[in-house]
Amino acid sequence: MAKKLEKRTGIEPDPMQDPNYMPPIKEAVPLGIQHVMAMLVGNIAVPFIIGNALGLDIEQKIFLVQAAMLMAGVATLFQTIGIGPVGARLPVVQGTSFAFLGPLIGIGKTMGMAGVLGAAVLNGIFQIILAMFVDSVRRYIPPLISGLVVLTIGATLLAVSIRYTGGHPVPRLLPDFGAWYYIALAAFVLAIAIALRTMFAGFIGASGVFIAIVAGYLIGWPMGLVKVDSIVNASWFAIPSPLQFGIEFSGAMILVMAIMAFVTTVETIGDISGITVGGAGREATKKEIKGGILADGLGTLVAALGNAMPNTSFSQNVGLIAYTGVMSRHVVTISGLVLIAAGLVPKFGALITAIPNPVFGGAAIMMFGLVTASGIKLISRAPLTRRNLMIIAVSLAVGWGIYAVPEFTAGMAPTLKLLVATPIIPVAVLGFVLNLLLPEEDGA
Repeated sequence: MAKKLEKRTGIEPDPMQDPNYMPPIKEAVPLGIQHVMAMLVGNIAVPFIIGNALGLDIEQKIFLVQAAMLMAGVATLFQTIGIGPVGARLPVVQGTSFAFLGPLIGIGKTMGMAGVLGAAVLNGIFQIILAMFVDSVRRYIPPLISGLVVLTIGATLLAVSIRYTGGHPVPRLLPDFGAWYYIALAAFVLAIAIALRTMFAGFIGASGVFIAIVAGYLIGWPMGLVKVDSIVNASWFAIPSPLQFGIEFSGAMILVMAIMAFVTTVETIGDISGITVGGAGREATKKEIKGGILADGLGTLVAALGNAMPNTSFSQNVGLIAYTGVMSRHVVTISGLVLIAAGLVPKFGALITAIPNPVFGGAAIMMFGLVTASGIKLISRAPLTRRNLMIIAVSLAVGWGIYAVPEFTAGMAPTLKLLVATPIIPVAVLGFVLNLLLPEEDGA
């Protein structure tokens, strides 16, 4: 594609915007690890939260985290390397999405982990089916709708970044949440990331988040914030056993996971569009979109068999691509290999997961904020007519309004309550429906 652009315009393209470009290995490896750091806490937080909600013991939760890293790596390779029609062949990082938390906890409290993994299997199957019709469906999911979903995902992640900045992801349990030394360490990491990106070009600027996290890690160590015992006690090698919890299905989960498959598809379209627009200044092709959705579905199906939650494209890594300007899929292939290594070598995974909470929080403010900004950028590609403003206003107001007042759902049926547990599903569904029903306008 880069050669075609050069031939057509006479302008030598930036190799960093070419998905097939391979940076020197000494640059590609840190960039790949930086992508892992961007998604790691989000990826392992989901199984930890679900494990806590279902009352699993510590060994079971560690097992789920190990499976989450391993299967995220496998699913990422589906995207970057591809298998036949499967895979966008773009720098798409896969992982367990926060969008699934509410529905999966509700299913798990009724059916246990076997039900959670059964729901994941259904989600993967539904998404593979949706991929078959993506050419017909995509015209009904314009940037306005995919941008709303990406914006909502980014906004839900902002609270996560502040919790970690305050020192603890569950602040209500610990009295030192928001202590000045946590905030100072997070501010230091954020300042380093901003400074490196704005003052340096090339590799140093692109690796700003990675360098900032390493610097914060080194400062957090003497502060006693690095969990050294978890690194020392972790084993060197372990293979997660498949189907550890079994798999169960129920009729009630079919509707929930069918809608979640639609939401995940909208999210993936938005993420892939965000990658190509933010990284290369172009629209994603039909082949890239279809391949990305197929990889989402297959990755989720395989992940469920490997004891992991549904996998989807990670929006925070879209923000990182916007931050670094590096579009290479080979960099993200390295990320997938690192995740697989972390899943098979618990000591390596422990080293990464020992990142102090405020260190991650400082970096996450940058990364998750960029996800939100990517959603705004996608929305802004649509003309802000009265019609489109109405779609934005109603979708966000209903989705976030219900999320802000959980008591509102007290009288709802269990299945409906699952659907509105996070603002992502209401925003996506309302945006989609209003976009279909409201007539187009000629002017503002």
